[in-house]
Amino acid sequence: MKRFWLTLRIWLATALLFAVLYAIIAVICTFLGFGTPLIFAIMSIVVVFAQYMLGPSMVERVMHVRYVSPQEAPNLHAMIDELAMNAGIPKPKVGVAETTIPNAFAFGRTKKDGRVCVTRGILNILDEEELKAVLGHEISHIRHNDMAVMTLISVVPLICYWIFISTLFGDSDSDAGVIGIVALVGYLLGQLLVLFVSRVREYYADQGSVEIGGKPHKLASALYKLVYGSVNLDKRQVKEVEGVKAFFVNDISDAHNEISDLEQLDLDMDGSISEMELAELRNMKTSIGTGSKIMELLSTHPNMVKRVKRLAELSNT
Repeated sequence: MKRFWLTLRIWLATALLFAVLYAIIAVICTFLGFGTPLIFAIMSIVVVFAQYMLGPSMVERVMHVRYVSPQEAPNLHAMIDELAMNAGIPKPKVGVAETTIPNAFAFGRTKKDGRVCVTRGILNILDEEELKAVLGHEISHIRHNDMAVMTLISVVPLICYWIFISTLFGDSDSDAGVIGIVALVGYLLGQLLVLFVSRVREYYADQGSVEIGGKPHKLASALYKLVYGSVNLDKRQVKEVEGVKAFFVNDISDAHNEISDLEQLDLDMDGSISEMELAELRNMKTSIGTGSKIMELLSTHPNMVKRVKRLAELSNT
């Protein structure tokens, strides 16, 4: 049932995005005719297609990914072998990113082209079962093929943005002004909806990890450690990976804002979340700061307290 509601939310948001696009094109067609919106749409699709084709190599370059053999990383390959088999997908390529940023990420064009990578930083802070749960999260992204969904829906705010920009440099008449305002509203709404879908897919991947063998309390503990591991990152490091951080397990830029809220989850303050602590969290009332709630609306990832709380619910199923 939880899977059904997550899927429904993704498709409803996607349908709303394209309804927004349809409304904007209808307004433009009323003022300018049918040619101009089509040109914008074609240009946007070409850009997104190029991003779709070149995206994997760009991620590899930014993250300094090096693919490793089973001989080089036997434990890593063994976990991914098991999880991919449980997920019913071809085994993805296995890589290590030579960075101290503690995280993991999945990318690729299709299920057959999937790649799962871990950073050197995450290997240093997680135990084996925590790492397995994180890898299950990443493999679930490939299993759900939500990378393709994100590429598709990102077209909508892009089209709206280009239409808005074109009105700034076009004829300064009232028609252009109306179109520009409508396109700007569409862009802002579209961006919020894209971020919403991105956050929902993270919940979906968390649940997917549990379904294919990741333990809920181990994933919760891993998420907790990743936030703390991201707090003291050099700002230059974060800046270097700004363009690909949406692929990460958590939003490394928001770690400072999540720290104070997360303290309430580690009941014995030992730096991890045990199975007993996660069970207690199921019925425990948690609080989220106002700043964190606002930041979540503008983030690609859900609030970490809410994610852990949801894992507590999953641990009871």
